[in-house]
Amino acid sequence: MSDAASERVGAIRPAPSAVGEGASLHSRIRADVEQRILTGVWPPGHRIPVEHELMAAWNCSRMTVNKVLTELAAEGLLERRRRAGTFVAKPRMPSALLQIPDVKAEILALGFAYAMRMIARETRAASAADRARLGVAASRPVLALCCLHIADGRPFALEDRVIDLVSVPGAENESFADEPPGSWLLAHVPWSEAEHRIRAAGADGEAARLLDLAPGAPCLILERRTWRGGAAVTAARTTFPAAGFELVARFQPGSGRTETDAAHNKEA
Repeated sequence: MSDAASERVGAIRPAPSAVGEGASLHSRIRADVEQRILTGVWPPGHRIPVEHELMAAWNCSRMTVNKVLTELAAEGLLERRRRAGTFVAKPRMPSALLQIPDVKAEILALGFAYAMRMIARETRAASAADRARLGVAASRPVLALCCLHIADGRPFALEDRVIDLVSVPGAENESFADEPPGSWLLAHVPWSEAEHRIRAAGADGEAARLLDLAPGAPCLILERRTWRGGAAVTAARTTFPAAGFELVARFQPGSGRTETDAAHNKEA
């Protein structure tokens, strides 16, 4: 094995803390690969080491490595490309669901300058409300965030988000100074399933104040939950002033599938 290959193998050897006592070799390899994906060490689109490098790192058979990669590909975490290798899967929204881009990308696409103000941030044990939003029963640590998205100096959207720190431990120490939470999650944490809910509501006192609206002014609320292999990742509630928002979708007759989906503000 070349020095470069030896260096790569050494780099993927798991840390002792990541390996559970008494776990099978298959479980340890899988847990290590999952951890690297979840923490962003291997971000979406990253080409993971080839099978023979993983075999050397773990001193195991090709069958064991192949089984792990096949399972993770079936869960949507990895994408296996013939003759190209295995890559961390990029998030893909099923076409039957409304495609809603992250807020920063939406603002920049409209040609406005983007800014974000963090209103509140708290790491805490999940409350009953947090667990209900994430759809989990067991207690767990979460990161609760509230931030205001700003376009050209004007309030654009108010985001209230809970991140499951069991699924996304790297979020706890992320400052979100360079990327807002939604953009950071899309770039660093793959997900395999999502749920969107859209409803209308009047702006309550705090939302009205932050969005510079009259109390009770109509708003569009987008609620989104994402999962990875059945485990909760995040739940977000984003409030937009209704006067500046529209939903547009183009459909193919009889297919039940959308050709293009979009949600965008008409003006900031």
